[in-house]
Amino acid sequence: METFLDLAAARRSVRSYSPQEVPREVVESCIEASRLAPSACNSQPWRFVAADEAEVLEEFREAAHHRGMNAFARNAPVIIAVFSTGGNLPSSVGGKVKQIPYHYLDAGIAAEHLCLAAAEQGLGTCMIGWFDSRRVKRAAGAPAGMKPVLLITLGYPKTSDKGMKQRKPMQTVLGWNRFP
Repeated sequence: METFLDLAAARRSVRSYSPQEVPREVVESCIEASRLAPSACNSQPWRFVAADEAEVLEEFREAAHHRGMNAFARNAPVIIAVFSTGGNLPSSVGGKVKQIPYHYLDAGIAAEHLCLAAAEQGLGTCMIGWFDSRRVKRAAGAPAGMKPVLLITLGYPKTSDKGMKQRKPMQTVLGWNRFP
């Protein structure tokens, strides 16, 4: 990628993966980008479980396919569960006062860092919010207090669809000094 905007434009939700294995060191470099993400009060309220072995991967695939959704996850060679720890005391108190769950925002920021790092390496990703969280938590062996908030499918795209993204025009999303 030449610039960050090129990378942001190239990143898209991929729903069809080749069966090519993703090396663990490549997955770890994507998680490293997440680890470096900013968070409220530096709480770093995330944990990741990357499933690439048959038993856990199949559980994550079935969890993603919850109630008939996300059938495409069945062909992803890696699925990463993003867990929220709830944050540290200052971010939790601030979140309650402001009625904004900062730990969810933080997990989303970390997840997007992962997706952008993956795109830079020629990998495709898709964030999944609709899944069986109990099944993911159980399969991952997550302790009490950990909540799976996202699944991210990860793999090499089956096709190289580089078409234009459909996005709203700038003037509908940006207002200078007033709401657009």
